[in-house]
Amino acid sequence: MDGVPAWQGVIALPVQGRATKPRTRGVTMVIDKGMGLMQMKDWLSLASDTVDYLKLGFGTSAFYPRRLLEAKVDAARAFGVELYPGGTFAEVALWQGCFDRYLANLKALGMHTVEISDGTISLPVQQRQEAIQRALDKGVDVITEVGKKQIDEQPPLEWLWEQAQRDLEHGVRYVIMEARESGKGIGIYDEQGAISVEGLTFLQHAQSEDRMMWEAPLKSQQEQLILRLGPNVSLGNIAPQDALALEALRVGLRADTLRTSIAEQVSDASWYVQTG
Repeated sequence: MDGVPAWQGVIALPVQGRATKPRTRGVTMVIDKGMGLMQMKDWLSLASDTVDYLKLGFGTSAFYPRRLLEAKVDAARAFGVELYPGGTFAEVALWQGCFDRYLANLKALGMHTVEISDGTISLPVQQRQEAIQRALDKGVDVITEVGKKQIDEQPPLEWLWEQAQRDLEHGVRYVIMEARESGKGIGIYDEQGAISVEGLTFLQHAQSEDRMMWEAPLKSQQEQLILRLGPNVSLGNIAPQDALALEALRVGLRADTLRTSIAEQVSDASWYVQTG
């Protein structure tokens, strides 16, 4: 973000300790389902300080003219944001047996991050580890995703945790917990989109792991995760128009997290106005 913040020196952030860029924890991944180049630049001129990764959702990057995709990659990086294709696109490459060509073209387009997942395809443990290693050997950062995209195919969370730990041990940068765009009935969420009882138990094991990223497309999910895991929880599948609203949640500039901050800092119910 260019220039001095408009309210600097006037309003203090109610929640302190938010990591600033470049950061390795508390990252925000926004999903791009088809922003044009000018639209993206305009958006990043406002929101880039709040965004770390911009994911071209699903296989949408297949429809980009090469020069336009290269221009989006360059523009995002100029704003300090890493752009990369969605995991479903890599799943197609793995399924078709052209993953090495996929990685080579990814780098030729200027991208340095790949997402490896098996949300739709079947990818045995050994093949998953081999794909991770092939990407790392080519100098590509790896983000993996655990979980299935179909509600009736959800594996036990304990199994996903084991998979996440294996991925982290193999050198991936982050592991994403699948939630899709709906955020309902997938991963740690129940059919209404709230964190399930089983999900809460899962979070207790995962909360100390800074390299876990939670897909949280719904505002209620973002709030729950921030309140439970703090302002520096890594969140993904955020809509572009919600990036600033999410950052406001992180630092106590929305009622939901401001209320908690006030409760922690004020010991009685009295209020006064201080002028100065």
